[in-house]
Amino acid sequence: MTDNTRTGAQILVDQLVAQGVQHVFCVPGESYLAVLDAFHDAKIEITVCRQEGGAVMMADACARLTGRPGIVFVTRGPGATNASPGIHIAEHDSSPVILFIGQVQREALGRGAFQEMDYRAIYGSFAKWVVEINDAARIPEMVSRAFHTAMQGRPGPVVIALPEDMQNDRAGVPDALRVEPAQTWPGQTQMAELQKLIWSAESPIVIVGGSGWSPAACASLQRFAERFELPVAASFRRLALFNGDHPNFVGELALGMNPALRARILAADLVLLIGGRMAEVPSQGYELFNIPTPKQKLVHVHADAEELGRVYHPTLAIHATPNAFAAALEGLQPPPSCPWSTLTKAANADYHAFSNVAPVNPGPVQLGEIMLWLRNRLPKDAIVCNGAGNYTIWIGRFLRFRRWGTQLGPVSGSMGFGVPAAVGAKRVDPRRMVIAFAGDGCFLMNGQEFATAIQYDLPIIVVVIDNRNFGTIRMHQERRFPGRVSATALRNPDFAAYAQAFGGHGETVRRTEQFAPAFERAVESGVASIIHVLVDTEASTPTATLASLRAAGMAAQGGH
Repeated sequence: MTDNTRTGAQILVDQLVAQGVQHVFCVPGESYLAVLDAFHDAKIEITVCRQEGGAVMMADACARLTGRPGIVFVTRGPGATNASPGIHIAEHDSSPVILFIGQVQREALGRGAFQEMDYRAIYGSFAKWVVEINDAARIPEMVSRAFHTAMQGRPGPVVIALPEDMQNDRAGVPDALRVEPAQTWPGQTQMAELQKLIWSAESPIVIVGGSGWSPAACASLQRFAERFELPVAASFRRLALFNGDHPNFVGELALGMNPALRARILAADLVLLIGGRMAEVPSQGYELFNIPTPKQKLVHVHADAEELGRVYHPTLAIHATPNAFAAALEGLQPPPSCPWSTLTKAANADYHAFSNVAPVNPGPVQLGEIMLWLRNRLPKDAIVCNGAGNYTIWIGRFLRFRRWGTQLGPVSGSMGFGVPAAVGAKRVDPRRMVIAFAGDGCFLMNGQEFATAIQYDLPIIVVVIDNRNFGTIRMHQERRFPGRVSATALRNPDFAAYAQAFGGHGETVRRTEQFAPAFERAVESGVASIIHVLVDTEASTPTATLASLRAAGMAAQGGH
């Protein structure tokens, strides 16, 4: 033993300090009391959350905004299972999150002790690495590896179990060095081949997605698009990777996608996919590209070599991280002329035609008009968070995301993400305006985290879009089983009163013109706020009502 002798809990917290961790999100539990005690003297901000899933989602938001792993601590058993939705989101969204779970004492392992679980079996299918630390002396090694694993390649979640008695063991061991993720650079031959493919193209398009980007990488991509006069589309919920006001931007590959953009991708002769996986939603149900060989020439750039060719066989596969690839783009030379420049202008015009005029939806509250008002009202660095539901289609179509780090939404389609993500974002950067959108069903998945916003004086603004339904499921129900409504109706509370009950600000909006003044009062209140927007149940999407969906479903079934 040396003068550096500490308990396992102290060693663990010291590793987090060495890695530059500034925020930890947790729900306390007796299985890691020693770690909580070690946090008492550490210079790390701890956010106590109301449910473990919300805690992981807050850490996920922290990871997306900082590029470093978000850190979560939860207790064993029910705490661990409650955390699992957040880990699933982090896996789908490629977010670096490290979840620490208290475990039963080592001598009780395998006996079915109180709240004992096999975390490798539970998390093994959707975490990058799952490990149990049984020797306090190995904590620096394991934590270092966890940071490397979470950040490198395709980023993702890591789960570490901490036996309760191990946390009290003493060991003399040096701290690990700060981890920086390795950047994988494209080869010169690949970049030369990419330049040739672009020069020979007639209708190319760039699709940007995935995680691991930085503001500098986004700026390099924008300069590349400008020099080559290329159209740039964002993958699902990755709108913040390219300025939505830029003349080269052409829209999002999303639910409710612009038909004109879909047609352009299908007609493209070259697609440069940077960072994304082109999963089910952005690929429009795997219909934009033939599997395994797309008819378009596909250049796929990804940080994980195993993603290249996993679904689509690319014409050119480039194993590179977004930051390194974007930097390498600076060295490419544009052709003497860009014959596709008129197509870029036309695609941008199509995007504006699609997103500048809001269709009228049933009822006195027009969601499109509200989004267009917010487009001009929100600061350019405002952070917009959302969960899942048809209400998100209005967000993606009508808002503008102009800077990196301004959109936090789950590509996994997980409800309940918006509110905890907003809390996590505001905790990390209290200077920026943070807005959370949630449907009525979505909000009550993790709405209790509004209490966390109140506890830490975080004046987030939550906009609850209330249509008294699980709207997306009702939409699918009317399409497939028209007129046979089952298990989708909701009876909701007064969400404005809910906010006031916690000590926050609450407003109810029943007409479009009430929204703007309600929003301004929420901003001026200086406390966490909920704006309860009552929407007509018929307003399913910007282009469909429940009645029209039902009619289409009946027609598809021959009128029966």
